[in-house]
Amino acid sequence: MELAVNFLNPESLIVTFGVVGILAIIFAETGLLFGCVLPGDSLLFAAGIFTVGSAASEIGLDRPLSLTVLLIGGPVCAIVGAQLGHWIGARYGRKLFERPDSKIFRQEWVDKAEHYFLKFGPAKAVVLARFIPIVRTFLNPLAGMLGMDARRFFVWNVIGGILWTDGLFLLGHFLGSQIPNIEAYILPGIAVIVLLSVIPIVREIMKGRRANRSGANKNASEESRPSLSGDSSR
Repeated sequence: MELAVNFLNPESLIVTFGVVGILAIIFAETGLLFGCVLPGDSLLFAAGIFTVGSAASEIGLDRPLSLTVLLIGGPVCAIVGAQLGHWIGARYGRKLFERPDSKIFRQEWVDKAEHYFLKFGPAKAVVLARFIPIVRTFLNPLAGMLGMDARRFFVWNVIGGILWTDGLFLLGHFLGSQIPNIEAYILPGIAVIVLLSVIPIVREIMKGRRANRSGANKNASEESRPSLSGDSSR
């Protein structure tokens, strides 16, 4: 029997590999560079939905996914994967990212992760990156490469890993138990999740722009102020 799996489709992954596949993908996406092409938020949200019996039966699962296993295993895999990424970055350094663009690697993805790391600071970036596709894959080795202390990284890695995985699992489970035929709304639900996840980023960017604008206005005001030493006879 031929096994056809769409690795970009959460339902296909869940039906084919079940809970073990979900946990393996969480680990790969946060610990291995090629994991950036795998679904993250959508997979976690869908997995939460399919812990509900009625939703699970709609996609052909014999039994619903175990919410308990997901709530425990999800954070563990996310944390261990990110720690591996941090170690790889600390071990191999900048040369790890100095490679030509390919189908599964873009230098701009590394640049984006580095931008968030420097923009928000190490601690905040490690947590926020969990909710940003692609960035969450590259930021962990980048943190190691830039010398973020392993113990400090671990603390914020644990916080971010739990918030990301269990937050999406529980959201999916709650909506799956409350809304009939919820599986039909997975894609709109993911769009809402992505929108909510970027709000803190947008807020920080707007705050930075306001600060830059205030600084520019202050400089302009100082430049336009009459000079006491200037020629006042004209």
